[in-house]
Amino acid sequence: MRRASQGIVDVIEPVVTGLGYALVGAEFGQAENGMTLRVYIDTDKPEGILIEDCAAVSRQLDAVMDVEDPIMQAYQLEVSSPGVDRPLFTAEQFSEQIGNEVRIRLASGIGGRRNYKGVLLAVADGHATVEIDNVDHAVPLDDVEQAHLIGRLP
Repeated sequence: MRRASQGIVDVIEPVVTGLGYALVGAEFGQAENGMTLRVYIDTDKPEGILIEDCAAVSRQLDAVMDVEDPIMQAYQLEVSSPGVDRPLFTAEQFSEQIGNEVRIRLASGIGGRRNYKGVLLAVADGHATVEIDNVDHAVPLDDVEQAHLIGRLP
């Protein structure tokens, strides 16, 4: 799965925020059961995202996506909380995870390398710096295909 296009996000975001949730991000692509649009939502409520929250957002999004029709093929819609392995979509989300372990897959890659797994050291000037085996790697955020928090380090 890859990050959803900005056009898709532009349709999704007002629906999610209008219902009182925060849009973490969205992915679109081939999943286990076909083409899938996966939308991650979050909340400040102490109990977090409940299944009822996902269902409410899903119903609204389903109706809006049918009208706006930003995806010209059949797909499944999934609405989810970000979970423990929180996906990272924006520079701000990356910045919040400095000091933690992340996994990043690039679309194009750098020198043939697309996958990075290590400690996130910094985020600046459109790049995330990831330490892998005592070597710092600057990965361009605009080439990130997928990124997730692996774990919080002590």
